[in-house]
Amino acid sequence: MQAVEPGVPMAVASSHSRSEDEESLVIKDVKRTATQAFGSGVPKRRSSSRSIKRKKFDDELVESSLVKSTSRVKGPPLMEPLRCSGSEPSSSEKKKVAKSGPSLTPPLTMLMHPTSITKRVKKSKQPLHMTKDLGRWKPTDDLLLINAVLQTTDLTSVHLGVKFSCRFTLREIKERWYSLLYDPVISKLAWQAMRQLHPEAVAAIQSKALFSQAEEVLLAKIGSTSQPKLDTFQDLLSKHPSVFHQSRTPKSLLLHWQLLKQYYLLDDQSVQPLPKGDQVLNFSDAEQIVDDVKLKESRDEVLEHELMISDRHQKREIRQLEQELPRWQVLVDSITGMSMPDFDNQTLAALRGRMVRYLMRSREITLGRATKDKQIDVDLSLEGPAWKISRKQGIIKLKNNGDFFIANEGRRPIYIDGRPVLSGNKWKLNNNSVVEIAGLRFVFLINLELISLIKAEAAKMTQQ
Repeated sequence: MQAVEPGVPMAVASSHSRSEDEESLVIKDVKRTATQAFGSGVPKRRSSSRSIKRKKFDDELVESSLVKSTSRVKGPPLMEPLRCSGSEPSSSEKKKVAKSGPSLTPPLTMLMHPTSITKRVKKSKQPLHMTKDLGRWKPTDDLLLINAVLQTTDLTSVHLGVKFSCRFTLREIKERWYSLLYDPVISKLAWQAMRQLHPEAVAAIQSKALFSQAEEVLLAKIGSTSQPKLDTFQDLLSKHPSVFHQSRTPKSLLLHWQLLKQYYLLDDQSVQPLPKGDQVLNFSDAEQIVDDVKLKESRDEVLEHELMISDRHQKREIRQLEQELPRWQVLVDSITGMSMPDFDNQTLAALRGRMVRYLMRSREITLGRATKDKQIDVDLSLEGPAWKISRKQGIIKLKNNGDFFIANEGRRPIYIDGRPVLSGNKWKLNNNSVVEIAGLRFVFLINLELISLIKAEAAKMTQQ
C-alpha cells in the first residue's frame, strides 16, 4: 500500500498509480522488441524477395493474373507505434519514455520480424540416365570400320581407303576400334544404333567394302589379254564363295579387274620401259628415261628393294583413292551420261575416260586436239591437259570382219595395254583395252552384240 499524501483525493492517487504501471509495461514491451530486433548482435542476412521466373502454363497464367489483382503492396511489415489505452499519451508518459534512454527506443518504423532464416529445401534425388555421347561417329561409320577391318586387317589401309561421313585421323580410327572392342558401354550403344539401320543402308555400306588380298590374288590370275565377261566372274564367285565378300557381284569384280589391269597389277603384266624413238624429248621425258642405277658405281640392292616396295605402296594408294570415285560417279553420270555402257543400235564402241565418254557411231573416227581451224571427231582436251597431243593423233577403224584397229598419225606414241604404237604404225583394239595418249588413259569398250551381227552379215556376203 502506498501512502496517500494529505490533501490529495483518493481517485487521483489511484489513477496516478495506474498510469505508472502502464508506463512500465510500455517500457518492457519496447525493450523486448529492441532485444528481438538487435539481439545477439548478428547482422541481418540479405535475401531477395523476387520470385524465380519460369515459364508458366496456361492455367497458371490465369491464376497468376487473379492473384496479382488482389495482392497487397510488397514490402516489409512496419511496426505500429505502441500506445496506451488512451488516444494520446500524456506528457508524463513522454517524459518517462525519454528518461529510459535513446539506446532502448527503436524508431517507430522498425521491422518487427527478426532476422530471416533461409531454409534449404533438399531436392529429391532423380535417377540419372547414363547416356554416352557417340560424338562424330555415326552408325554407318562404325559399320564401315568393322567391314573394312575384317577385309584388310590393317587400320592404315582403312584410313586410306574408306570414305567416312567426316574426316578422321589414323589415331581417331584406332581409338574408335579399340573402344568398340574393349569398352562395353560404347560397344553396346554402337551395336544398338547399327541394328536400327535400314537393310538397304546396310547393303549399300557392305557393297563398299575394300577388297582383301585373297580376292585380289584370284582376280589377278585372269589374263590381261583375255576378254572376260560377267559369266567368268560369276563362275569365280561360285567356286570361291568363302574368299569373296557376300556383297560382291560379277559387275563389281569386273570393274575391279579393269582397275588392276589399268595399273599393271595383274600377274602377267609388268611396267614397260619408255620407247627410244627419234622424236625430240623435253627435259621431263629425258629425266624419266635416265637410269639412276647406271650412274652409280656399285649397285645398291637394298635401295632398289625399298624403291620397289615404295612404288608398290604408291600404286596401291592410288587404287584405294580411286575407289572413292563411285561416290562422285552419280554426279558425272547426270552431266555426261557416263556409266556402264548401255549401247544402242547405232553405237559400235565407246572410249571411256575418267571424265567423259566418247561414242563411236561410224566405222572411222579421228582422235586428237580440236582447234579453231580444224575440228575432229574425238576431242581429247575434254578429258584433261592435251597440250602434248597432236591435232590429229590417230584414227580408229572398223574393218568388215569386225576387228578394230588404231593407227598412230601423231608425233607421240600411243600405248595399247602398255605396248607402244609408234608414229605410222597401227594396232588391233580388243574389248577392255587400255589406250594411253600423252598421260590420258581410256578404256575401249566394244558393243559385242552389234559387232556379232556385222560379222554374221559379212560371212553371208562372202558365202554369196
